[in-house]
Amino acid sequence: MKRHIPNLFTLMNLFSGCVGVLFVVYGNFVAGAFCVFLGIFFDFFDGFIARKLEVSSELGLQLDSLADMVTSGLVPGLVMFKLLTMSLDAEQSTEWNTLIDFNGVAFQPLALVGLLVTLGSAYRLAKFNIDTEQQTAFKGLPTPANALLVLSLPLILEFQSTAWLTQLILNPWFLVVFSVFSCYILNSSVRLFALKAKDWSFQANKVRYSFLLISLVLLLLLQFMAIPIVIALYIILSVFTKNA
Repeated sequence: MKRHIPNLFTLMNLFSGCVGVLFVVYGNFVAGAFCVFLGIFFDFFDGFIARKLEVSSELGLQLDSLADMVTSGLVPGLVMFKLLTMSLDAEQSTEWNTLIDFNGVAFQPLALVGLLVTLGSAYRLAKFNIDTEQQTAFKGLPTPANALLVLSLPLILEFQSTAWLTQLILNPWFLVVFSVFSCYILNSSVRLFALKAKDWSFQANKVRYSFLLISLVLLLLLQFMAIPIVIALYIILSVFTKNA
């Protein structure tokens, strides 16, 4: 019976992602983001519980990636698609607003660039499943971290928007570059330290503890605007720290 407990948490991750998809499709970014946060919570604890119960399995590994594909791959891709659609609707140029009508569904072709985030996430997860070198460190940004990075954009717009931030985030070129960068950082060869540790000693985990402490302070001070800064800090610390 206990071998099914981690998979139950993984399925809750998948369920959260599915509900998040529905919210984003209907334009409710805040509820969609909450579902992704909840899914990432379940994603963290399914592996933790599997290790504690010593019931890790190949089935659990594959199921985990399938759940992440929805929660941390499909949802952020749809968010980028919707943000690009919003930004293009706000543009005055008729060239930007060219619509394709397919069987009664109209959309701007450029908005499809946002779905590159989903494609990049799928490729990242497939590589992770067959790479034996990503047990103690990651190659490229993990999909949950990338999902948080993408979701920070609509959350900033909703809760902390200023004129210049709104103009930046709803700039089509910014969103296109952001989508392409997301695909790159997901699948780059840059090694990033994992937050999982072999022991709890400070000496062995000083980089992790320092990162978590700084991140907490930034989140308290800057709220959602801290998320891109935290992700950037994560990458910088990983690049300049060996054997973290």
